[in-house]
Amino acid sequence: MKKIAVFTSGGDSPGMNACIRAVVRTAIYKNIEVMGILQGYKGMIEGGENFIPLNSRSVGNIIQRGGTILKTSRSKEFMTPEGRKKAYDNLVLNGIEGIVCIGGNGTFTGAEIFYNEYKIPSIGAPGTIDNDLYGTDFTIGFDTAINTAVNAIDKIRDTADSHGRVFFVEVMGREAGFIALASTIAGGAEIALLPEVKENYTEIIDFFKGITSSKKSFSIAIVAEGNIEGGSTAIIEKIKKEIPDFDPRIVILGHIQRGGSPTAYDRVLASRLGNGAVEALLEGRKNEMVGLLNNQIAYTSFNDSIYKKKELNPGLLKLIDVFNC
Repeated sequence: MKKIAVFTSGGDSPGMNACIRAVVRTAIYKNIEVMGILQGYKGMIEGGENFIPLNSRSVGNIIQRGGTILKTSRSKEFMTPEGRKKAYDNLVLNGIEGIVCIGGNGTFTGAEIFYNEYKIPSIGAPGTIDNDLYGTDFTIGFDTAINTAVNAIDKIRDTADSHGRVFFVEVMGREAGFIALASTIAGGAEIALLPEVKENYTEIIDFFKGITSSKKSFSIAIVAEGNIEGGSTAIIEKIKKEIPDFDPRIVILGHIQRGGSPTAYDRVLASRLGNGAVEALLEGRKNEMVGLLNNQIAYTSFNDSIYKKKELNPGLLKLIDVFNC
C-alpha cells in the first residue's frame, strides 16, 4: 500500500485532530503517502480541492485543538449508488488504496457498503462523544465531553445550593446514556434518567417529595436527551401532575459538550487509535473498527461495532443508588 486517505464524518468530537495527526505521522513513518479528504463523504463525492496532501507540518500544532481540521458533514448523496460511484472515481483519480475514517456508526455503515461495492479497504477510528460503539471501552471525545459536563454541573451545584433549588441538567446522548451516567457519578447528582433504563416514576416522585421534608436543601438530576420519556421539560411536566408546586430549573448543555480542547486522555486514546488504524491497513485488515479493550488495541468488525449493543456498566448504575442515601 503506497497511498491512503483519512477523513472525519458525522458529529465532531474532541480528539479528532489528534487522531488525524497520528494517522498522518504513522503513515509517513511507514513511507506511505497520505491525503486528507475535506467534509467527509461529501468531499469524497465532490473531489477536486477536497483532496489535500498531508505531511508532518500539515498536522503540526493540532493535537490540542477541538473540532476537526478536515471538517465534517453528513452526506445523503453517499447513500445512493450514484454518489458512491462518484466517490470511488475520485479515490481512483487520487491513487487512494486504503481509507481511515474517523466517526461513528453512520460513518462505518457507509464505509462497509462502499467496500462491498468497490473493494477499497477501510479502518474506522471511533470518534463520537456518545461512547456507544461496541468494541471499544472508550470513544474519542467521550472523556472530554464528560469533563465538560461535570465542569458545568459543578457550577450549577453552587447556585442550586445557594437558592435551595432542584436543577435538571440535560446532557447529550440521543440513544445512549454513557455521558449521563458518568456525569451523574462524577458530578454528585442524585438521579440519572437514561435511554436504556425504564424509570420507576413512583420512586422519582417520592424522592422529590422527600426533599421538602428532609434536611437536603437542593438536588441535581441528570437527563440524557434521548430519555424514553423525552427531554427535561417533558419529565418535569409529568412530575408536576403529582407535585403541582414542583418548580425546578432546567439547564440544557447541548453542543458545548462537543467542543473544546481534548483532555490528555482523549489525546492519548486518539493517538493510539490513529496509529492502530494505519497498522491495520498495512496488515491487510478491512471493514474493522480499531478500539481499546482493557487498555489494549483491539479490532472489531464494522458489522459488530454498528449493530451489537454496548451495555451500560451495571456497577456504575448501582453506585447511583448506593450514593443517594
